[in-house]
Amino acid sequence: MRADRLLSLLMLLETHGKRTAVQLASDLEVSERTIYRDIVALNSAGIPIYTESGPSGGVSLIESYHTDLTGLNIEEVQALSMLGIPEPLVELGFGQKLHAALLKLSAALPSESRSTEARARQRIHLDSCWWFQSEQPAPFLQVIYQALWQDKKLHLVYRSQFNAEIEAIVAPYGLVAKAGIWYLVGAINNRLNALQLSQIIEASILDERFYRPVDFDLSRYWKSWCEEFEKNRPCYPVIVRISPELSAHLPQIFAERAEGIIVRLSPPETDGWITATLHFENLWTARSRILSLGNAIEVLEPIPLRLSVLDYASQIVKFYHDKDVEY
Repeated sequence: MRADRLLSLLMLLETHGKRTAVQLASDLEVSERTIYRDIVALNSAGIPIYTESGPSGGVSLIESYHTDLTGLNIEEVQALSMLGIPEPLVELGFGQKLHAALLKLSAALPSESRSTEARARQRIHLDSCWWFQSEQPAPFLQVIYQALWQDKKLHLVYRSQFNAEIEAIVAPYGLVAKAGIWYLVGAINNRLNALQLSQIIEASILDERFYRPVDFDLSRYWKSWCEEFEKNRPCYPVIVRISPELSAHLPQIFAERAEGIIVRLSPPETDGWITATLHFENLWTARSRILSLGNAIEVLEPIPLRLSVLDYASQIVKFYHDKDVEY
């Protein structure tokens, strides 16, 4: 562990130049005293580190000390410099390790390439999270990861889509993080499936080992599973009339899911309203979204949804009317 920290300290100095002991301690998540001990250790190993006291002082390497990494062109350096540390790797406990690896890579670049890397990092940032994404708990992520790495079976208790608790023995084949949500790909009774970690109530590692098929490819299976999931996703079609003011903003209202929800639009009527077919997962989802749009949208079919929207709207009007009467 100390050897990794010493190397990370060296890479920090080679990448960033002069750093204070406070900055180095913060970067490596250790105390200042530990930083000074590490500096002595590196000096003893022949690494030319020196310290300066005072307001402009700090810890640095002599300018001639560096290691070149050759074979990377400008475009490759730019691409590598855009890499960040994905939140799923932080959750798995690899955030600091990846940070150290990227630091070593940066320090090993020639000085001109390091300048290219810094320019790209200042200009491009990749954020893989969706807007307004609610965090889903994955309390057993580390337990599942350990079982996965050791090829050991898991005893799971998880909650089904109908809120029933299911107990199962699972052979964990892989973990997938999609849009910030963790999934376990595993075999239950020799049948592969994917399970959201947020559904898991209990998880424990068993002593029994399992043997994964040599031809199993996690990325290929996940792609196939996603295609099947999307194809079989519940669909609740709703025919509505939409006001001119609302129709111009439909893609923004439904955001990234607009393509899947807005299925068909008719030409505008004389009053500017249009008839459209929208797809939702179920009646409850459709009712919630339609109520949120007020009188800018009218449900035509199915009739049960139209009546449900009318009932909820009537309840809201009565509730506020009764409150106003009390005042």
